Amino acid sequence: MRDPAKAADLQAQGISIRQGDYRDPASLERAMQGIDKVLLVSGGGSDDGLQQHYNVVDAAKKAGVSCIAYTGRALNDPATLANQLMVRHFQTEDYIKASGLNYVLFRNILYMDVVPLFVGPRVLESGINLPAGEGRVSFALRSDMGEAIANVLAEGDCENRTYSFTNVESYSFAEVAAALSELSSKDIRYTAIDDTTFASQMKARDVPDQQIQFTIGFLTDIRNGQESAVSPELAQALGRKPTSLKEGLKTLFAL
Repeated sequence: MRDPAKAADLQAQGISIRQGDYRDPASLERAMQGIDKVLLVSGGGSDDGLQQHYNVVDAAKKAGVSCIAYTGRALNDPATLANQLMVRHFQTEDYIKASGLNYVLFRNILYMDVVPLFVGPRVLESGINLPAGEGRVSFALRSDMGEAIANVLAEGDCENRTYSFTNVESYSFAEVAAALSELSSKDIRYTAIDDTTFASQMKARDVPDQQIQFTIGFLTDIRNGQESAVSPELAQALGRKPTSLKEGLKTLFAL
């Protein structure tokens, strides 16, 4: 934790908290003393985000950690990504492989949890209007991926393996609309719009320009099939099927 005081509830449960900051290599090295496995959860979109990842890897190596794991992205072709921020995931993977540390790489599909952000707060009244074309995504809940990662790290060996964590099927936004229609008993439809129209709609909701372009990058990659891969590995790590689209949306939209 950057601020251990914010983890008081975890400490109350007997969980050991160590202080560290991705931007402070010395604090990371201290925090990793005596640690066998480190899970590097990918940072945000800050300009120095890639360097933050490198700091964690370097600290793990200096502290003598035996295994490093990383939460990357399940994308079909890193060379043709519209959302260039996603490239740093693969740069981090390369850095980990070059470090000499034993590793496990978790390539996670786009969280189902972001669907409410994409479709907007008035989706039940205005439908889904996105520049995603007919693109499909094998959406999975963040909680399912977190559980699977914990299972692998708790039970498995650190054998320089890459996991692709996706749902067992992919979904279009038309199917998202159909699921929401069924759950809400309303007629919700998906309309594929262009980037300019979408940007205007987001701007009308006072979304910052940087966030608009970031979101369009995600949706362009969806339109181009980057998020459509399907793998059984999430289900295998969970020991059950991941939460389906309909089940997940029911929870996310409280329907």
